[in-house]
Parts: sequence; structure tokens; C-alpha cells
Amino acid sequence: MRIGIDLGGTKIEAIALMPDGTVLARKREATPQGDYRGILRTIADLVLDLEEQFQRQGTIGIGTPGSLSPRTGLIRNSNSTVLNGKPFDRDIAEFLGRPVRVANDANCFALSEAIDGAGRSAATVFGVILGTGVGGGLVVDRKLINGHNGIAGEWGHNAIPFAIDPATPPRPCFCGKVNCIETFLSGGALTKEHQSRTGTTLSAEEIVEKAEEGDAEAKRSLDIYADRLAQALAVVVNIVDPDAIVLGGGVSNILSLYDSLPPLLSRYAFSDGVTTKVLRAMHGDSSGVRGAAWLWPDEES
Repeated sequence: MRIGIDLGGTKIEAIALMPDGTVLARKREATPQGDYRGILRTIADLVLDLEEQFQRQGTIGIGTPGSLSPRTGLIRNSNSTVLNGKPFDRDIAEFLGRPVRVANDANCFALSEAIDGAGRSAATVFGVILGTGVGGGLVVDRKLINGHNGIAGEWGHNAIPFAIDPATPPRPCFCGKVNCIETFLSGGALTKEHQSRTGTTLSAEEIVEKAEEGDAEAKRSLDIYADRLAQALAVVVNIVDPDAIVLGGGVSNILSLYDSLPPLLSRYAFSDGVTTKVLRAMHGDSSGVRGAAWLWPDEES
């Protein structure tokens, strides 16, 4: 049995999987706000509850916001700031009395979709989260690639690779840099772009609805978003050249993206044509917690 934990800002979700990926059970609890020890205790309680329910011990994988620094062994870049600077993997392993594997939540998303999700038939998968933030993960031959500095796939914090109006005010990113891809391609950024052009504040979902109803300005906002997303992903195609790109997060529910992105990628990538598949996540919001469970491969489960 594999147990996966998705540590979010508002909830902690646990899942128990059979070796073939069949879901045995799910549990979730509210995330203790600003309480590091409370987070450790909640995770431990969820794990022990699942193991007691099925009378067996499982491997444990945890997806977290931010990532462990290979240099210090401490969590960094987490928007759940109580985790930053903490040896989270060691602390939770001590709490549970056994080994635990920890990875960035976007990496867990990519791993889930590569193993038994939308990218399961692809050798190289780049997983993309387009939601409150913008993240990514890289999986090759069903193995997660972390990179030398533990930041493989963090394309959302590259500088924007596309031109913007010089009069556009700089967009500070939570990471401390300015004009990261995330500040232009998150769900909130789509809202901000539409508001700056039209003076009307709409959610990403409302912009999509208006575009489907024939609203020209809403359609223009989606076209701008798709073009920028294609330019940003073309950088990934040029460097990694994955077999498939899998989109997750709230913005991935914009179905028009799956028609507009392939020809735009061909326009911007350094190739005579791009046949990379652009796919919608199969497991949706469950990909992160499933990917955490898959941090233990078959031979070690």
C-alpha cells in the first residue's frame, strides 16, 4: 500500500493506493495555520488512521509547496511560509518513525500524470500547473527529475520570454523577482490582463464564459493568454523537447487552449514543426496527492 499526502495551504489530503493505483481511501483535514508542529501532527494522524483502517503499513510520500534545498536540507520557496527554513522531511520521518519521501507539489502532479494519467504513454512528460501559481515538473521514463539544485521544472519563475508594453508596470513575484512567468500566466494574471485592457474585473471562469458567448474582449484576453503560454512553453520544448505537456490547475479547464496551443508552439519553437502533445490532466485535483504516493517506485514499495 502506498500513502500519499498533499500538504496544501488550507487542507491536508491523504490517499491510500493499491500497487496498481486503485484508490483504497481518502481523508482530509484542515491545515493548522501557522503551526508547524500542528502540521506534522495532522499528517501523522492521517497516515496512522489509514494504516489502522486497512491493518497494514504503507510507504509514505508527501507533496509540499516549495522544495527541499539540496544545499541546506531545509524547505525553501514555500508560500506556506511556516514551512520555510524547516527540515521538514527529517521532522516528519522522526514523527512517524520511518523513512518518508518529500517532493514539490508540482513535481508530484507531473509524476502522477506520467505514471497513470494523461501522459502515461509518453517517455518524457512536462507537467504544468496553471492556477494560483505556475509550477512544473519533469518526468523521464516514469522517474522524477529533480536536478542538481532541486529546481528542475520551475519554469514559472523564469523571466517572461515574451514582449510586453514598456509602459506595463513591473509585476513583483512572491519569490522576490520581477516579471516571472507566473505573474503573467496564473489564473489571477488572466483576470489582471483583462481588467487592464477593459476596465472590467472578471474571474478566469467568467472570462471563458464571456468568450464562449461571443464577447470580443474576453476572446482577445484568452488569445493573449494562449499566445504568452505558448511562448513560455516553447522555451521548455527547445530545451527538454518532451513527448507530452500535461496541463493542470484551474486554468487547465479552459478547453480552447488544447486547440490553440499546438499551432502556436509550432510558431515559436526552434523546429520545422512541433508535434508535442498538449494534454489535460486526467486526475485533476487528485494528481498531486496521487503523485506523492508514487514517490515510491514499484521495486521499493
